[in-house]
Parts: sequence; structure tokens; C-alpha cells
Amino acid sequence: SLTYAIAVLIITCPCALALAVPAVQVAATSRLFGRGVIVKAADGLERLAEVDTVVFDKTGTLTRGEPVLQNGAEISDATLAAAASLAAASRHPYSKAVVKAARERGLAVAAAPHVREVPGSGLAAPCASGELRLGSEEWVRGEAATAGAAGALWVSDAEGGTTALRFEDAVRSDAPAVVHALKAAGYDLHLLSGDRAPAVAKVAAAVGIADWSAGVKPDGKIAAIEAMKAAGRKVLMVGDGLNDAPALAAAHASLSPSSAADISQTAADAVFQGQALAPILETISVARATQRMSLENFAISIGYNILFVPLAVAGHVTPLIAAVAMSLSSIAVTANALRLRRRRLALASTGRRP
Repeated sequence: SLTYAIAVLIITCPCALALAVPAVQVAATSRLFGRGVIVKAADGLERLAEVDTVVFDKTGTLTRGEPVLQNGAEISDATLAAAASLAAASRHPYSKAVVKAARERGLAVAAAPHVREVPGSGLAAPCASGELRLGSEEWVRGEAATAGAAGALWVSDAEGGTTALRFEDAVRSDAPAVVHALKAAGYDLHLLSGDRAPAVAKVAAAVGIADWSAGVKPDGKIAAIEAMKAAGRKVLMVGDGLNDAPALAAAHASLSPSSAADISQTAADAVFQGQALAPILETISVARATQRMSLENFAISIGYNILFVPLAVAGHVTPLIAAVAMSLSSIAVTANALRLRRRRLALASTGRRP
């Protein structure tokens, strides 16, 4: 009969099944947005839920990204002005510190013409004597870094001399706690930095990361991540610099602070705001909860179909009851998803030994 056909048609409407994942995704992204995390990739949460390894950059990620020039008294106005003219063309934290120091000294700062950035090395611009450079000691001086070159840039002057600019950059206040929480949950942690070994070792010790590598260029970070992926690991890359963008794109999932270079924010699956690293824990926790609650919603939808579809086919359900049942199934999956917005979450274990 027509009544029977209408009841079957209504009861088999897959609304609950269609809402199962989108409802949870909306609740999850809404929660993260309220906590300063913007999820950009459509499948970002799905991939974030799968990670078991976290790779950190150092400057601007584990550290605040606000270094301060320490040996300014040893640097002449002319040298500092030359360095600032190159640094003005870059958003790297050390470059910003150079420009800030020059302006605080009352020097006029204008970007030098034709500045080019060499990934993993530094900045260069043509000058009367050849080329003015600001960057790593190896690149500027043409020799391996000295033992005391932690947190330093080097600048070449017009006469061919070189001068070291040394910086101090404080570790983010909650970085040790975040690292401890990730280790306790079983995540493998790595620190890959383009900075020199003394500076990287100091930060690694401060936050508690045993596996660290210094002097790693962009292609080296990609190679390290690819090696981890080949070993079956799901890698989360957390970085902020221009040099980190390729590694962010190569990782299984990626996060970047809002202070990061534009290209890094574009490459990342999600961007977090503020000076704290705690959003990393929140993002992973929400991603894993999203995965669990999506499965719960599928179970609700399948249970609804198992219960009501046979009843409708057997002719025991009226169109009114079918409409109510179908609506209640949709309400059930939506209500379950909304629990995620205020649910208290803890970082779940990966199942690996810390």
C-alpha cells in the first residue's frame, strides 16, 4: 500500500549516516577554533589522529621566536646597519632581532636592494665589493662553525671581514610540560634544527628531547621525515620557518604557530595562536576524540537501521513513527557530536611504551 511504501521510504532515509562524520567534524573544528587553533585541511583531523611521532623545529617553535641580540656593544654601527639592511627582507626571528637592535640604536633601517634568501644558509645582496651576506658561519665565512657559535648569525662587511651576532631566545614556558605529556603518551619525539649544535643541545636539554639533530638543512629535514615514514611512522611536523615549509608538506600531518612564515602556515594542516605549545596537545586530543566519536555515530546509525528497517519492511511502522524514528536518529548523532565541544579530554596513549 501507499502507507507502507511511505513508511519504508522514510525509515530508510540515510540522514543519520550522512551526518555521522560531518557533525563531529564541525564540533571538533568549532572547539579548536575557540581555543585558538584553525584547522585548514579537510582531512587534517583524520591524519592528526593517526600520528605517533612528533618532529619539532627549534627557533620559533620550541622557543618563543623572540631572540635578543646579546653582543650589540661589540658591533659597530656600520656592521649592524649592514646586517639590518639584509635582515629587513626576512621574517626569521633572528632577522627581526637584528632590525630591532638597529632601530633601538637609532639607525635608519631600509631593506637592501636585490636581497635573495638561500634556504638553510642566509641572506645575500650585491655590494660594491661583491656580495654582502648574513647567515650561518659556514656560509658567510666559508668554514665550519666554531664551538661557541650557539645562537649566532654572521655578517660579512664591504671589506671582507666577518662579525658574529649572538642571540638568546627563551624556551616557551610550557614546552617542557608539553614534551613530557607527549612522551608519557608514547609519542616518539625528535628535534630537527638548522641551528648549530650548542644552541640545539641547550634547547633539547631544557625541554627534555633526547633525539636531536643540528645543522639540518631543508632537504635534510625532508630526508629524515621520509626515513621515519619508511619505517612505518606517522609523523607530525611542528615548525614555523620558511625552511620548514617543505618538511611540513612532507609529514603525515603538520602544525604551525600563527607567528610562522606565510608559506609555512599555508603548508600546515592547522595553525595555532599564542605563546603556548599546549594547543598541540589539544589538537591531537580532539583529533583522536573525533575519530572515536565518528565511529560511535556510525554505530548509532547502523543500530537504527538494524532495528527499524526490518520493522518497516514487515509493515509494523506507520509513516508517523517512521518520521519520528528517522528524526531521532539524526538528533542522536548530532547530540553525540556536540558533546565534543565541552567534553574534557586527555591525551590518549598511542599504545607504545614511552
